[in-house]
Parts: sequence; structure tokens; C-alpha cells
Amino acid sequence: MNTKKTFYIGASAASILLWWFIYTNLLVVSKFITYSLFKIKKGTHLGSAVEFFFYDIPKVFMLLVLVVFAVGIIRSFFTPERTRNLLAGKNEFLGNILAALLGIVTPFCSCSAVPLFIGFVTTGVPLGVTFSFLISAPMINEIALGLLYGLMGWKIAALYLGTGLSVAIISGWVIGQLHMENHIQDWVKGFRANESSVQEEKLTWFDRIIYGRDAVKEIVGRVWIYIILGIAVGAGIHGFVPEDFMASIMGKGSWWTVPLAVLIGIPMYSNAAGIIPVVEALLGKGAALGTVLAFMMSVIALSLPEIIILRNVLKNRLILAFIGIVAIGILLVGYLFNMII
Repeated sequence: MNTKKTFYIGASAASILLWWFIYTNLLVVSKFITYSLFKIKKGTHLGSAVEFFFYDIPKVFMLLVLVVFAVGIIRSFFTPERTRNLLAGKNEFLGNILAALLGIVTPFCSCSAVPLFIGFVTTGVPLGVTFSFLISAPMINEIALGLLYGLMGWKIAALYLGTGLSVAIISGWVIGQLHMENHIQDWVKGFRANESSVQEEKLTWFDRIIYGRDAVKEIVGRVWIYIILGIAVGAGIHGFVPEDFMASIMGKGSWWTVPLAVLIGIPMYSNAAGIIPVVEALLGKGAALGTVLAFMMSVIALSLPEIIILRNVLKNRLILAFIGIVAIGILLVGYLFNMII
């Protein structure tokens, strides 16, 4: 076992050094592939799109692996049972804040919405607190923040973090004040949580490294196709869409650009890793930051497949309240940033 641990530690150190060397030379490699291997003429739309594609593909995947591995280790400290225990019985507004913060580092995706919601409701977590978690987890997860930081800098990442947390906290609090517990599906209200105590497995740091490795395999294996599709769309926008066109559709000039961006985003199905390359390309073509952030938030936090899954748990009025309150929060974020930036 000691030999195995030593191997993993050495391999991890070597991997980090190799990661940094490759990451700092990605632009050189992308230019070589585009203009030397493919013989595409510099200054053309096609050359710009292909260079963007071959630069962003390894860049996004490398950032994704690093971020998911690090947060996978953090996640090993937050089992679903421990998360529910932290949220149950808290003062409601404090619970909204705590739930939104936990959403950043706790595993959540559409496929796990139903069991997590049931687990929260049946263990005494207030409904509004539960919604703060459900909004935060997909919208402000480590993938979104890590890629935003790596691709667009800490200022945009920090703005997204702050506004995303605000939307999650305030939306959850408003839903809690509406007292809509009767609009949960009857089968959920009749469900009783398992009262038996669960003996949590004690993990060593070596176990947590393995946990991070497994998280990389699971998450990257699940989202890689969306990343490639998102980067392909971003490359097309970067190379072929005129700047004045994007500025007219998603710029600051008209009040309707933010609502339109939200309406376009809701039916789309993507995750943070897939949509951020599109966001990067839109900003590069002159789209307004607030409009683009509103578009990104609507795609991630109000995706149609997630709403369909939650429909198994929530009645129509609560579903509509959830969509409306979160959409209003996202609209306010978009307008705010378009005014001040």
C-alpha cells in the first residue's frame, strides 16, 4: 500500500508540472495545427474559427480536469446525509445563505434532483432553503467558476459568483415566504425519511485523492460531448459572426435584449462546461456582459430537462413560481451589469 501511495503522490506531482507546461503552450500548438498542418490562410474567417477550436478544446478540458479533481477532494467531506444535516433546523434566511454556499461544492445535476429534493424535504429542510440549494448547485458549481476564471479572468468569475449567489439566496427566500408546501406532489409529502443512522465511512487523504480521480472520470465522461459542441458553436461565432450583428442582438442598446437572451436560454440543454465557450465567443464579438450572463444563467439554472424532472416532485403552481422568481432575478442581474459596465 505504501508503494502505491508513493506512486500516486509522485504521479500527481509530475502531472501538475506536465499540465502547466502544456497549458502555457496551447496557443502555439493551436496556431501550428491551424496554419501549418491544415495550411489555412491567416486572417480568414475559417482560420480564426479553427484556431479558436483547437485552442479552447485542450484549454477547457485541462481546466475542467484540474478543477473537478480539486473540488472532488472537497466533495468527499460533504456527503448528502451531512449536507441535509447542515441545512435542517436552521434559521430560514441563514439557511438560504448556507444552502447556496453548499451548492457550490456539493454534487448536483438534473438526474439527482428528485432524490435530493425528497431527502431535503423529508428531513426538515424548509422549502425555500431547498430551492436556494437547487438554484445554486447547477448555476454556481465549481466547473462554472473554474472555467470562467481560466477563460475570462477573476473579475468576471467573481461577478458571476456574487450575482449567482444573490439570485439563489433571494429566490429561495421569496419562495419560502410564499408558503407553498402544499404544492409539493402528494407522494413526496407521504414519503418518510429513513430514520436509521448511517455510519459514514472514514476516509484517509489517499482515499480522498482516489475520490477526486473518480470524480474526474465520472464528470468529464458525462460532459465531454457538451464541451465539444459548445466549443464548436463558440468557434463558429468567433470566426464567422460579424461583431456588429452580435452587438445589435445582445448589446446594451435595447431593453428587450436581456429578456430575449433568457427566453432563448431556457429551452437549451447544456451545462457550465458546454455553455462557457459560447459565452466567451459572444463577449468577444461585442455582446453586453449583463445580457450574456443572463443567457448563461438561464441555460444552466432553468434548463427545460431539469424542469421536467422536477415536475415529478412539484405541482404546476410551484413550478411556475420557481421559474418566474428565478427568471426575474436573472433579468435584474442582466440589466444591472448592462447599466454599470
